[in-house]
Amino acid sequence: MKLFYFLITLIFLNNCSFDNKSGIWNNDNKLDEKDDKIFKEFKSISSTNEKFYQIVNLDKEFEFEKQNLIKNFEWKDIFYGKNNNLGNFKYNNNNQLIFKSKKLTKHKINEHILFDKNNIIASDIKGNLIIFSINKNKQISKFNFYQKKFKKIKKNLNLIIENNTVYISDNLGFIYAFDYLSNKVLWAKNYKIPFSSNIKISKNKLILANQNNTLFFINKKNGEILKSIPTEETTIKNNFMNNLAVDGDNVIFLNTYGSLYALNITNMQIKWFINLNESLNINPSNLFISNQLIIRDNRVYVPANSNLYVLDLSFGTNIYKKNFSSIVRPIVLTNVFYTIDNNLLIATEINSGKIVFSYDINQKISERLKIKKKKVQFKSVMLLNDKIFIFLKNSYIVKFKINGEIYEITKLPQKINSQPIIIDNSIIFLDKSNRVSIVD
Repeated sequence: MKLFYFLITLIFLNNCSFDNKSGIWNNDNKLDEKDDKIFKEFKSISSTNEKFYQIVNLDKEFEFEKQNLIKNFEWKDIFYGKNNNLGNFKYNNNNQLIFKSKKLTKHKINEHILFDKNNIIASDIKGNLIIFSINKNKQISKFNFYQKKFKKIKKNLNLIIENNTVYISDNLGFIYAFDYLSNKVLWAKNYKIPFSSNIKISKNKLILANQNNTLFFINKKNGEILKSIPTEETTIKNNFMNNLAVDGDNVIFLNTYGSLYALNITNMQIKWFINLNESLNINPSNLFISNQLIIRDNRVYVPANSNLYVLDLSFGTNIYKKNFSSIVRPIVLTNVFYTIDNNLLIATEINSGKIVFSYDINQKISERLKIKKKKVQFKSVMLLNDKIFIFLKNSYIVKFKINGEIYEITKLPQKINSQPIIIDNSIIFLDKSNRVSIVD
């Protein structure tokens, strides 16, 4: 036994050093300065579980690629386009109220509005589908699909438009097609389980998902199911809406379990799937949440939980992962993307994942207005006239140049309620009184 303890002691002494030059144990029990810097760098690269909060001054060597200006005249998808990404819209930037309608409904309005052929398409929690003509300055249709037995149930309608037809899914399990110009229901189906995703249209198919995380391909002509694909369910239903984005023949589907699927739209087969939820133990304190995923240039951007994932569209391989997310939909440009998380406006270089700048929005507002720093609540972010427009819930707009320099702070003439859209160089939204407001 004595020999055993002697050998253990000998091994310990041979493998440990008390020499201060080694950097293992110094007198103050700290790493030397050089090793400490390396260690800090290592932590910042390897650990993505810690919440990101870091001010990063602009990399002055970085060149922001110019984006083409878009003069937009329609908004047929609640997330604008098939890939959910917004362009660089042209905006007059006069901040003048040029149009205000009468109240569309006395009920709470659903957040997203559409625009087609100079008509606003909106819905409320009573299930009313409202068509308002800008040219005629009046409501041209108000349609309610629901029977009296559903009267007291709050309706959450998801909308998309194609060729005068509004396709609607809801939280009751209904899906129907409505020709809003002829005021006619083309078809209606009840699949009984609530739908909880945005809708995409591709190759004559409606693509959407229900709250059980089943993905559906539906014939848009008659509402018949072409194929249903069950994916992982969660026992607890939260307010996170399943995410869909389309690019070419690919549809990307993010469910509430945290699984990301890529499917071929033509044959409706799964190409690849991965799970983004690092903790598979789903519980009330660890629900998977995400903002809208975005596809651009064969990459998928997924702001989920506390991370942002950038993946290859073709194979699902992880290009990189950042330890920040985005509380509003990101803006993805040619060589940089913008996110807002933890009150930071973060610009990230697309190829390398390097942070170009990271600025505290509240601090920038405080410095600009020369007031005490206050917390703000974010509603939306857009790129207008090569400027980053951050819409706040109190109806202020904070404008940044693409290099992170604060440009201007203005207040909309009306209090914003819906998500804003950009039509014909103007901002259109519903105000707190459910009136259409147009600001040029």
